[in-house]
Order: sequence, then C-alpha cells, then structure tokens
Amino acid sequence: MRENTVEANICRQVKALGGVAWKWISPGRLGVPDRICILPGGRVIFVELKRPGRGDGRSPAQKKVFGILERLGCTVWRINDGNDFHQRLIDIGTITLEPAT
Repeated sequence: MRENTVEANICRQVKALGGVAWKWISPGRLGVPDRICILPGGRVIFVELKRPGRGDGRSPAQKKVFGILERLGCTVWRINDGNDFHQRLIDIGTITLEPAT
C-alpha cells in the first residue's frame, strides 16, 4: 500500500466525521506533519503519514517537530494504516464505529 492511499483513506474518514484534513506545508520549516485534522468540537490532530512496513521512518527534522508539538500539548500521530487511524479515533472517544474498508 502506498502512502498516498493511506492519506486518501484518512481524509475520507475525517470528512465523514464532518471535519477537515488539510495538507500542511510550511515554507522554511522542514519536518512538519503531512496533515492537520480538525474534527468537530475543536479536536486537532497532526498526522504524519508513512508507507506501511517502514518502521518509524521519520527524519531528524520530523522527530524534532513532533517533540515541539507534543511539548506544546498537541496530539501528533504517525500513521501508516487507515485502520490504525480509525482505531485511534475510537481510543480517544471520537467515534464508536467499526473500521472503514
């Protein structure tokens, strides 16, 4: 499975919940997560997408940005599977449905 397939799946899930999953591009700042997912109720999740089976796969710049965001109290997820994203939404109480196929 390719990273863009996982990304499209996540975007569909967020949209189905009534949220947005904006692509994050920050000129002059390397390592920002791929998507900012904003869910109803003001829940914000930063998502770094990786191709399945790639281990951690984050660059040193990505690890640094993850650390900054987490120290600021942000939710930052590294996702390589649409079902993992779905399960995390269940875990935080955002949804209670079965995984999308």
